[in-house]
Amino acid sequence: MARRGVSLNHVILYVGKVGPSLRFYRDKLGFRVIESMPGYTRLRSPAGGATIALHVSDEPGQPRRTRPVVLYFETRNLENVCRTLKRKGVHFDQLPARMPWGWDHAYLRDPEGHPISLYWAGQKRFRKSPPMGKT
Repeated sequence: MARRGVSLNHVILYVGKVGPSLRFYRDKLGFRVIESMPGYTRLRSPAGGATIALHVSDEPGQPRRTRPVVLYFETRNLENVCRTLKRKGVHFDQLPARMPWGWDHAYLRDPEGHPISLYWAGQKRFRKSPPMGKT
């Protein structure tokens, strides 16, 4: 039976320069380049089929004037992934921790300041969150 509905396919991140973000997503998070041209690069997630485009903003400062997009990347091996990223020089705003809703999250930012959560929720992802303060 074919599934109906939508699934996340693609996200565009507007950046000041493609280079720093490309090195972060490709070299540190393991995304693979699909295509690249001046001012634009599209990458595929190392797990799953979602893609991210890094697109130079036509307006200086545009990424910082709008409310940021928060990217969530799920990984079963959260602790190991975070250790590896730290060895690669990635700074974390928060190392992995259990959140009040029961998911394990680590928080960091890409070179343009886009917030990122690396997390593991497993089957909890498809359940209602517990009341805050309980896990």
